[in-house]
Amino acid sequence: MAAPRQPQQATYDAIVIGAGIQGSFAAYHLAQRHRDTLLLEQFILPHSRGSSHGQSRITRSAYAWMPYARMMPDSFRLWQRLEAEASTSLYRQTGLVVLGPAGDPELEGCRRSLGADHVLDATALAQCFPGLRLHAGEVAMWDGTGGVLFADRALRAVQDAFRRHGGTLRDGEKVLRIEPGAVITITTTTGVYRAPRLIIAAGAWTGAIVAPLGLRLPLQPLRIDVCYWREKEPGSSSAGRAGPCFMAVGLNQAPHGVYGLPALEYPGLVKVCYHHGSPVDPEERDRVPPGTPRPDVAILSSFISSYLPGLEPRPAVVETCLYTNTPDGDFILDRHPKFNNIVIGAGFSGHGFKLAPVVGKLLCELSLGEEPSHSTAPFAITRFPGVLRAAL
Repeated sequence: MAAPRQPQQATYDAIVIGAGIQGSFAAYHLAQRHRDTLLLEQFILPHSRGSSHGQSRITRSAYAWMPYARMMPDSFRLWQRLEAEASTSLYRQTGLVVLGPAGDPELEGCRRSLGADHVLDATALAQCFPGLRLHAGEVAMWDGTGGVLFADRALRAVQDAFRRHGGTLRDGEKVLRIEPGAVITITTTTGVYRAPRLIIAAGAWTGAIVAPLGLRLPLQPLRIDVCYWREKEPGSSSAGRAGPCFMAVGLNQAPHGVYGLPALEYPGLVKVCYHHGSPVDPEERDRVPPGTPRPDVAILSSFISSYLPGLEPRPAVVETCLYTNTPDGDFILDRHPKFNNIVIGAGFSGHGFKLAPVVGKLLCELSLGEEPSHSTAPFAITRFPGVLRAAL
């Protein structure tokens, strides 16, 4: 729960819009640097309206693209620091199996990030994941660092740590207007706040927030079906609490990839999801007419039958979440092209949670005018043509 309402302070050193995992980590890093920081959230906390809720997310070292692979050791270290600060466990190391057709570019990229000695033969795969059926021409790799982040617990931990460092979290306040300048003015449904620096990390709502600032970011919110599948034999070794996570890449029948986690949210139900979804207005996410086709669930049912035959091929529970995708699937971490004291973190494309401690640090560093601890050049806004319009 957010702290009780305090008398409003109009001026801060920094303001962060969006108390999901990225914005919360950005605010936490600012507060750690002794900046008087306001974190604004449009919904009452805790909530399940965005992209940071739920019990579990995969974390891993295996990444095909080197900018992420280079950031992951720092991310693991910062997660461990938060665990120590919060005196609670935020991560369960289960290991991760990455599988796909031999020679697939993404799979080969993951192999390069892990090393050749992480390739699994059929015997080793059967030992670590007996319920997973590999097909002819496919290979698997093992990422021993892989595991599960406890998402809700992690979000609560970083927000609590932010407040312990003196930060102010105000939920139930929707941003109505941003007035740029040397001192930025933020008008919400409740008050007016000012600060010399602003970070916008508002998830699926980021596009609407930055449009009046002259930016047309190519962000596409997607509604994701989060599916849970029952074991045919309860407690079988095919899946369950002790099993590893997995990722399947490069499959013709599932071109965006499939991922799975051991049973956590619902005992006996394994989480297996398609890494894609349906375009949606975030304000209309749950307004799905009865009988609406769910092609992603059909893709998953086919995958379960083929690769995880120990699970029932129809989902026992289907929930929803939001991704906010960029055209290339990579993050936006950059200053506004016209307003240097406005920093934007967006487009995490369904794989940002594990990297949130580093993302938050980078957004903090950009906001403070420091040299980023990792290069943000790959995440520049200007890689997308035509984003800058005349500011209103």
